[in-house]
Amino acid sequence: MAGITVNNLRKLDLNLLVTLDVLLAELNVTRAAERLNFSQPSVSVHLAKLREVLGDPLLLPGPRGMRPTARAEALREPLRQALEALEQAVAPARAFDPAEATQTWRIAATDYAESTIILPVLPRLRAAAPATRLAVVEAAPPRLAKQAERGEIDLGFHTSEGAPVGLRRRVLFAERYVLACRADHPRLKRRPTLAQFSKFEHVIVSPDGGGFAGVTDEVLAKAGLTRRVVLSVPHFLFMISALASTDLIAMVPARLVRNHPALRVVEPPVEVPGYEMAMLWHERSHRDPAHQWLRAQIADAV
Repeated sequence: MAGITVNNLRKLDLNLLVTLDVLLAELNVTRAAERLNFSQPSVSVHLAKLREVLGDPLLLPGPRGMRPTARAEALREPLRQALEALEQAVAPARAFDPAEATQTWRIAATDYAESTIILPVLPRLRAAAPATRLAVVEAAPPRLAKQAERGEIDLGFHTSEGAPVGLRRRVLFAERYVLACRADHPRLKRRPTLAQFSKFEHVIVSPDGGGFAGVTDEVLAKAGLTRRVVLSVPHFLFMISALASTDLIAMVPARLVRNHPALRVVEPPVEVPGYEMAMLWHERSHRDPAHQWLRAQIADAV
């Protein structure tokens, strides 16, 4: 606001600024007091404090009430704009209307989360909020917390175990492992024995790159067994393609291959612990109506 120094601003409180705004609009102490629901003496006291802090009479007697000084005229519009901005800042959050929304949401996800979480919710997002946009970025678990804190992503997906600390979370579903192969695989038509399972050639997804052992191998090792892992890939999409076009088999999350026309799914001969899939977000977004709506849509879809 024109002419108000930092030192003077410290001497003002919000009530004084609101009083000045109404006085400049009404140019009459009595009417200003009525609008503010103050007594006339209280408004006069406020005016006196304003004159002292700003070093200007601000309002002078006139033929039909009061007339503003040049300083008061200079303050009128900046003060009104500042108070309006403050009112908007502290106003209760507006209800979110998806039909009118224009947000761009950024979600960090692996290809597994893309298939099992984002793909199921996509039709309802497009139908309910057609003017919004969705950016899916590759999930990097070590960076999820920082990305959320900086506002670089709105949501992330991770297993509950090992999820970054400090983020809000909601468990979406529990996942289990099944055994998958191509639909016309000649040797895997039903649940194999452990011995048969160990002799097949397996493909494994290694998110860290190049690994040939996973949770299945840990379970087998406890029973003194091993399996033949001959292919290690970084993404589930490539693994599914490999399964559909070769005689390789794989232990895969059930949701990923459910009703897949090119694959056959059977129960494995070994019980491998599953996991919980969680949706993660930062505290900064927790109470935002748009963010709450998005989280609800995802939870309902899966």
